[in-house]
Amino acid sequence: MKKAKQILFLRDVFLYTITAFGGAHAHMGIMLKDFVKKRHYVTETELLELNALAQVLPGPASTQTLIGVAYKVGGLPLSLLTFLVWIFPSAAIMCCIAVSYNLLDRYGKFEHVLQFVQPIAVGIVAYAAYAFARRVLTNATAVWMAAVALLVTMILKNAYVFPLLILLGGILSSALETPDEENQLKQKLFSNLNRNKVLYFLGVLLVFAALGAIINRTSPFSLPIRLFENFYRNGIIIFGGGQVLVPLMFTEFVEMKHYVSAPEFITGYAFQQAIPGPTFSFTSFVGAMALKNNGYGVGGQIVGSIVATLGINLPGVILVLFLVPFWNDLKKVSRIKKSLLGINAVSVGFFFAAFLFLLKPIGINWMSIGLVTASFLILNFTNIRTPFLIIAGIALGYFF
Repeated sequence: MKKAKQILFLRDVFLYTITAFGGAHAHMGIMLKDFVKKRHYVTETELLELNALAQVLPGPASTQTLIGVAYKVGGLPLSLLTFLVWIFPSAAIMCCIAVSYNLLDRYGKFEHVLQFVQPIAVGIVAYAAYAFARRVLTNATAVWMAAVALLVTMILKNAYVFPLLILLGGILSSALETPDEENQLKQKLFSNLNRNKVLYFLGVLLVFAALGAIINRTSPFSLPIRLFENFYRNGIIIFGGGQVLVPLMFTEFVEMKHYVSAPEFITGYAFQQAIPGPTFSFTSFVGAMALKNNGYGVGGQIVGSIVATLGINLPGVILVLFLVPFWNDLKKVSRIKKSLLGINAVSVGFFFAAFLFLLKPIGINWMSIGLVTASFLILNFTNIRTPFLIIAGIALGYFF
């Protein structure tokens, strides 16, 4: 009976994977409908608590919530199978798009078809920035944090600015918002902590960080290993879901390291918005294009897709798997919850920085500004979903 339930769960996860459009908030609605009300895998309270845990942790919130549900249904083995079923379809599609980009780019038609898609993608980023700001910037402190993050990001354009600002935002918010009576809960917080899992997590981080830093850059394995370290590091510092991934990756891989061009980056992001599955599957495209632009063939692009997808997801997956067993203690600590306010405020600054960065490569003209504005207004005032906007943009490029 238990095995049959787990097989049914995996089938439901696959159906969820191929229908989960719209990002983390839409994903939560689908899980609530299919996994709670229809199948009763977990209670509504358990689902909301798992989502709250995912919001506190760095990494992909939808992925972490789904893995937490799988852990409650079938433990660690089912969690790992669920992770693979969830990420593989969208990551494979994005990898195929990167390979096709390489092939079709030779004929010029591909760029023409996508001329309208790129401004639409920037409009989607603008809407995400606006929607996130409305929800997060509820006081003067949050507004101040977001403004500082925006200015520092625009001025310094350094990948290491992101973790420092996120850390400072969390510390300041926790210090300013947490009540004094919080301290009496601390002694019981980590009573169920599995230290071996913590050591494993830290060990993997340090090993790959060291490899990425010291490996001979002339080695044929140099770039894939360094890419894994780059994405793994980003997976540790990303709070706020897949949209926050955009400014971080644009700054590091386009502005700093020039692994991917700005038009390629925007195109990949646009296509990701048109397919179901986790937003973090965008990294599959970036990893494949990074290897392609550095002289690797199709096989190398597939390797780049794999290391990017695993690198960005592993930190969040490892964290949620060893935190779920003692979440009942962790959720009582308001200092952790309050730190999320500052982290989210800083992330809003990243959103607006991404929007300004992405405006430059599409060009400032009536067509691009009109499409950016129209995309923003459609998303803000109608129920039309992002995949339909991207499909419309492709159709416009194809016929005109």
